[in-house]
Amino acid sequence: MNSLLERLSTCAEEIAQAITQDRGRGYSGVRDTQYHLDLAADRVAVEMLTGWGYRVVSEESGVSGSGELTVVVDPIDGSTNCDHGVPFFATSFGVLAGAELVAGLVVNHATGDTYSAELGAGAYRGETPIRPSTTTRYDSAIVAFSGLPSRHAGWAQFRALGAASLEICLVADGSLDAYSVARYSTLHPWDYLGGLLIAREAGAVVGEYRGDALITDEAVGRRPYFAATQALLEHIGNVGLL
Repeated sequence: MNSLLERLSTCAEEIAQAITQDRGRGYSGVRDTQYHLDLAADRVAVEMLTGWGYRVVSEESGVSGSGELTVVVDPIDGSTNCDHGVPFFATSFGVLAGAELVAGLVVNHATGDTYSAELGAGAYRGETPIRPSTTTRYDSAIVAFSGLPSRHAGWAQFRALGAASLEICLVADGSLDAYSVARYSTLHPWDYLGGLLIAREAGAVVGEYRGDALITDEAVGRRPYFAATQALLEHIGNVGLL
């Protein structure tokens, strides 16, 4: 793991420690759906990342600092899971050099699993290279969604797990066959950028329902979908936003 990924991993470890006292405290009242643990995690992320000389774009506090690299961070992805004791939540980092996505790291705090990727260097869970499944048929696919699908579209099974970055990583490592937004749901760059590079480097494929660019550090909503294979991605695209 290079020095950048090591720093991000260290930051995630510090975040895990920082939120311990705030889990279960509920909403902070500062912003809708923002938990006390989100604020604790964000303080650590911003202080450490800007201290290392990175420009930071955080879900919780916007833009901080300056530097050649921009780290787009969701300090805690799956905040509701975390606050309520559901063991599926993460810290997610996507690193941009200008307009190019060059590194991603997602740490599952409930299990300790770390997913990482650098541009052109493959994707890993810990030290083990990962690959997506070989599923091509929608009727045999296990699909996860952000939001509630309006109808059953022929998948074998579906899940709604509540932490986009981790669900994308589960496509990357073959645990899930696809992940998509549904109906009115959208994701923001801090939700998916880290997982996006990990998925691509693992060999998974990505689309966006409206054709919008996914690599951005702006606070804009996107509707991405991820699949293990091109055939499965095309099928999901043809089915459309559910």
